[in-house]
Amino acid sequence: MTPVTSQPTLRAASPLLSLQGVSKAYHNSTETTRVIEDLDLELHRGEITCLVGPSGCGKSTIISLIAGLMVPDSGRVSFDGHDMGELSDTDRARLRATRIGIVLQAGNLVPFLTAAENVALATRLAGTESPPARVNSLLEQVGLADRANHLPRRLSGGEAQRVALSVAFANTPDLLLADEVVGQLDSTTARLVMDTFEGASREQGLAVLLVTHSQEVAALGSRIVRLIDGRLETGS
Repeated sequence: MTPVTSQPTLRAASPLLSLQGVSKAYHNSTETTRVIEDLDLELHRGEITCLVGPSGCGKSTIISLIAGLMVPDSGRVSFDGHDMGELSDTDRARLRATRIGIVLQAGNLVPFLTAAENVALATRLAGTESPPARVNSLLEQVGLADRANHLPRRLSGGEAQRVALSVAFANTPDLLLADEVVGQLDSTTARLVMDTFEGASREQGLAVLLVTHSQEVAALGSRIVRLIDGRLETGS
C-alpha cells in the first residue's frame, strides 16, 4: 500500500482538536503515577496521525482525554474551538455520538445485537436513521457484509474489530480515534482498514488518531508522534 502523504494545502488554519499543556495522573491510596505531563498535540482535518509508544505509556489515556471520557488534571482539550472541560457530561456524550468515532481494543459491540444492528444503533444515537442499504454499505466497506446477521460471539476478534470500525463510521465523524484496531488483523485486512482511513481522510476531511504498536502501520500515516515518558516527540 502506498503511504499516505500529508497535503499541507488542505490543512485548516486552526486544528480540529488540540491538547494544550495537558497532564494526567492516576492515584491510589499509596502513590501517584503520572502518565501524561504537559502534553501538546494538534489534530487536523485530512490527516492521519499515528501515535506510537511502549505498552503502558499512556496512549489509551490520550484517547480517553480527547474523547472526553476523562478530564485532564491540568491543561486544555479543545474540539473545533470548544473547551471540552466546559462541556457537561451530557454534552460530551452528544459530541461523541455525533462527531467523534471511537474504536477501542475490545468491548466495542453490544453483545446481544447483530453486526448490522450494532451499526444501525450507532446511527440512531447520532440522531439519524440509516436505511438497511447504508448499514450494509458500512459493513461492506470493511469486508463484512456477509456477517451482517451474526452476533459478536460468532465473530472472530478481528471481525469484531472491523464491525466496530463500521460503528465508528456510522455517524460520519469529523474525528476518528482508533486504539490498536489493526492488531488482530491479517496483513490483507489491515491494508483494507488503512485504505478506508486514507479514503475518508482524503475525501471527507476526516481527522484520524491511530494508536498502533506497528511501525509498518505507523509509516502509512501522514505523520508519527511518539509518546515517551509522558511527552510527545513528533516525526515525519
